[in-house]
Amino acid sequence: MNIKGTPQRGLFGATLGFFIGFAAVALFGTTAQKLKDVMGLTPVMVGFLVAIPSLTGSLLRIPFAAWVDVTGGRKPMLILLGLSILGMLGLTLTIYSFYPDRLTPGMYPLILLLGALSGCGIATFSVGISQASYWSPKAKQGSALGIYGGVGNLAPGIFTLILPLALTAAGLAGAYLIWLCLLILGTVGYYFTGLNAPYFQLCANGMSPEQARPAAAKLGQEIFPAGNIKDSLFLSAKVWKTWALTAIYFASFGGFLAMTAWLPTYWKSFLGASAVTAGILTATYSILTSLVRVWGGSLADRLGGERTAMLALSVMLFGALMLTLSRSFGLSLAAEIVMALGMGVANAAVFKLVPKEVPQAVGGASGWVGGLGAFGGFAIPPLLSAFVRWQGDGGYATGFVAYIALALVSLGLAFILQRSHTKALVPQAAH
Repeated sequence: MNIKGTPQRGLFGATLGFFIGFAAVALFGTTAQKLKDVMGLTPVMVGFLVAIPSLTGSLLRIPFAAWVDVTGGRKPMLILLGLSILGMLGLTLTIYSFYPDRLTPGMYPLILLLGALSGCGIATFSVGISQASYWSPKAKQGSALGIYGGVGNLAPGIFTLILPLALTAAGLAGAYLIWLCLLILGTVGYYFTGLNAPYFQLCANGMSPEQARPAAAKLGQEIFPAGNIKDSLFLSAKVWKTWALTAIYFASFGGFLAMTAWLPTYWKSFLGASAVTAGILTATYSILTSLVRVWGGSLADRLGGERTAMLALSVMLFGALMLTLSRSFGLSLAAEIVMALGMGVANAAVFKLVPKEVPQAVGGASGWVGGLGAFGGFAIPPLLSAFVRWQGDGGYATGFVAYIALALVSLGLAFILQRSHTKALVPQAAH
């Protein structure tokens, strides 16, 4: 049978699908102030608004990533992108019809619902990363997944950068219409470029799993699924390292999502930046984190995932300390850059470790790690907004103590992961 695609094309297709779906992280960060003004939202309501796309975008990663182990990534990716298109279409029509005069506080639940539906695109991460993992040789997993995560993660930064400009030129409804058109174009692009790894193509053409494995191995595929969705999820859930990686990813990637959603509000409300300046500063953080992730994957291939994670989390910890203490524009900018460096490399290190630590169920493990880890993008912004409610404007800074705690816990877990391999290498005494 003629297998379509190459590892390079497989990586490209998965990255394109992730890139266009992942932009939903920035859905409300830049526009929250406009919606707050016309709807009379409280700080906590704003916190939930900017976080809501990450709710579906994180939790749906779990079943959809495991589904990859059964059918490959193409079908799950297209379904998630389709749901995101429906959400963006509904949001665009709602804003066009009711904003600003008729967009009342009673419509807040509808905006949340449409934001949650649009956020389905964020869940493409774990689908694409499993798809790319099955295409990539083990020795190049770190580099391939670093490219995948780094390029895909650029989307929120780019959209955060251009959205204020689109708002100025076309208004809120026009800006979301442009977003919707780009989402549709990206989905069409994935339809024509996204391909499943050889094993799944062989199975789709009538081979049994027992026949498809050796045939795909001859074609260069090195990683194979555990079985059905339930098997993949349950098998990976039994491995304690899955949960250690999930906790680390909650801090690094969930923290990244939360920062990207929260920083526009932080820069505008705490340090008085304009909407355009806040967008540029947030985009700087998001894009730098994403670009560094590409390099972080290569670094993890050389140093090992555990060592790279510990180094990166130490940098993240230092950046969080700076943000907590900062009351000035310059120090906050420096802290934002330090956080971007640490979190970007940590994100790459975690997914270098997933195929290594849980090779028997990469899809299931990717679902748990990517899904529950990304849940930080939903859980952290309301926590940060609560500090503002408790302490007033000073809470914008002290709220970053949450990142200090997350970095410290994650450092401990990365150390335990490294020690587990060190102990495995020590010969046991004879009895």
